[in-house]
Order: sequence, then structure tokens, then C-alpha cells
Amino acid sequence: MNNKIMSVLLLLSSSVVLAQQPDYSQQIQIDADNLSSLKENVLTYRSNVVVTQGSLQMKADQLEINASAGKGKEVYVATGNPVSYSQLLADGQPVTAKANEIRYEPASRMLILTGDAELAQSGSVVKASTIRYNVEKQELSAQSDESKRVTTIFTPEEKNNP
Repeated sequence: MNNKIMSVLLLLSSSVVLAQQPDYSQQIQIDADNLSSLKENVLTYRSNVVVTQGSLQMKADQLEINASAGKGKEVYVATGNPVSYSQLLADGQPVTAKANEIRYEPASRMLILTGDAELAQSGSVVKASTIRYNVEKQELSAQSDESKRVTTIFTPEEKNNP
């Protein structure tokens, strides 16, 4: 059974990784109603936060950027009810995700969705307490908590009847 679940997750992750590579080399723009610096190398954006990088877009109630590890090693932690994430794949198909918290580490290309996490692509949906997605390694894993199980929903392709 575990092998079947892992196979499903690998299939989903391989198609998600087709995200347009130029997005990651483009500048990151952040818009919000408020910006404050709580301490050195930490910025906090509040209210109507929108992060854009190429086709990648994330919307949140709050975003904290911690740059204390140095330039290029920033960690973005977005919180909301929920935080939404979207990006276009190279073939033009959208990938969407939502969770109570999304942590993004650009240096390692790691997305961590926590709390009612959901990732959808090409009609397939993975729901879990936590979803970890490594863009670079093309790996996706999902974990449940004590109250929920990991759920994957596949939508079959429509057949063209002659």
C-alpha cells in the first residue's frame, strides 16, 4: 500500500515540477497594506499581502521574511485563512495550493504547506495536514495528523467518443 501511495505522489510531483523556470530567476515583488521591521533582518507585511515572481503568486494575511541567514537564504512564512499559491506550468496548466501557512525557501526551492493543506494540478488534488514540495528534486510528500488522513483525488480524462 505504501508503494502505491508513493507512486501516486511521485506522479503528481513530476508534473508539478514543470513550473516555468524563468519564474525563479525573476525579481520578487511584495505588495501589502502595512510593512514593519520587528528586528534586524526580519520584515513583516500585514493585510492584503500579495507576493509575485513571474507567474508565481501568493496571497496572505501576513508575510514574514527572515533574512538573518544572509542574502539568498531568505525564508518567507505566509499565514492566512487560507494562504493561496498559484503558478503556471510550462505547458500553461495552473498549479494551485492553499494552507493556513505556507513557508517558502527560495534557495532550496522548498514549499511547506501546513494546516488544511491542499495542492491541485491537472484535475488532481492532494489534501493533508502538511504537504512538502521540493521543486529542485521533484519530490512531494504529504503527512496527516491524528484527526485526518492524506487524501488524493484524481479526475479521469474524458474520452472522445467517435
